[in-house]
Amino acid sequence: MPDQLPPLQTLRAFEATGRRMSMTLAAEELHLTHGAVSRQIKALENHLGVPLFRRMTRRIELTDAGISFFGAVTRLLSELAREAEDVRRRNDTTRLVVSSGVSFASKWLTPRLHRLMARYPDYDVHLEVTDAQVDFSTGHVDVALRYGTGNYLVATAERIMNETVSPVCAPDYLSHIGGLRSPSDLVRCQLIHEIGMTTTWERWFAMVDLPYPKMRGPGFSHGSMSIEAAIRGEGVALGRSVLVAEDLAQGRLVALFPHAKLEVEWGYDLVYRIGNQDHPKVRAFRNWMADEVREFTGANVTE
Repeated sequence: MPDQLPPLQTLRAFEATGRRMSMTLAAEELHLTHGAVSRQIKALENHLGVPLFRRMTRRIELTDAGISFFGAVTRLLSELAREAEDVRRRNDTTRLVVSSGVSFASKWLTPRLHRLMARYPDYDVHLEVTDAQVDFSTGHVDVALRYGTGNYLVATAERIMNETVSPVCAPDYLSHIGGLRSPSDLVRCQLIHEIGMTTTWERWFAMVDLPYPKMRGPGFSHGSMSIEAAIRGEGVALGRSVLVAEDLAQGRLVALFPHAKLEVEWGYDLVYRIGNQDHPKVRAFRNWMADEVREFTGANVTE
């Protein structure tokens, strides 16, 4: 089989030229001369026994064989690069890659990461922020923090925190509307919505035995965005207890009816590859997270 494979450098020259449709631009990208790229592509064509480019006066274009081969080369080089990176990361004992959902990262996790770094100075902590599902089979991510039902494909999940929602707003906004004495007074407010949440304003009003006013108001795809809108004084948000705790403590938000809490079906989960609970990186992060959650819930026992 090795004799059937063209040299890797010819494939790189072909891929760059086919992508840029220019040997000159490919040469600049690969830090080679135009002549070197031209010779490598010619060697590849000789190896395959077919022309891959039509060479015209001022431009080149892929032949039918070139188009087919370009798709295969692009796919295989991408897969090879990805696998090489996965191997490097899998054998990197100092890099701790944490994946977190957007809102949890911005409102809860990021302000605490310095304590993780201080506790485990031998680890280089890398935080990747995304709400996308994590594929642990690649070995790229060590642990993930997700907001969900607790069910994840081919992964182990530990529920670390549940939460409730209740109305919050900025102190200036509360003063501007003349205060709120009861939930029925919310009809005078603009309501801020978090898109995609099942714990909606409609359900909260039903919990306090009031008709849903169906008032217009802005909607945001992330809980952190709706909280920031409330801090800016744009209205009243259903504050998720975990995400608003710091803003309430710092006075950026006020809890309007703190005893009218609606339970949220979803919660925060620590997710990792099946069987990896005792991996040094996972164990370190689990222990640190357990301490952080214990301290947080202890300081917010009224939530």
